[in-house]
Amino acid sequence: MKIFEAITLFILPKILYSMINQDKLREWIEAFKEAREIRRKYADWNFIKSQPPKIRIALEYYIEVGDLYVAAKLAGMSMDEFNELRIRAGIPSI
Repeated sequence: MKIFEAITLFILPKILYSMINQDKLREWIEAFKEAREIRRKYADWNFIKSQPPKIRIALEYYIEVGDLYVAAKLAGMSMDEFNELRIRAGIPSI
């Protein structure tokens, strides 16, 4: 393993962790959890389960993570196309 890779993988995360305000980090984590719960609650699960596997997985990924860009790539769609699908699936954008 190269020295740069070792620094990037092992040392840098520890340094960044010690620099982050732990209270703010907890607030962010809680906000992400709340957003995920809201997306889960309002999603039309019957619609999602009726989709082909590639689309279903992308919708489920979006519900869990909230990353429209990656979800669209997983579905093989543009972000606009996936956003329309998200709306049809009843998933709020949070």
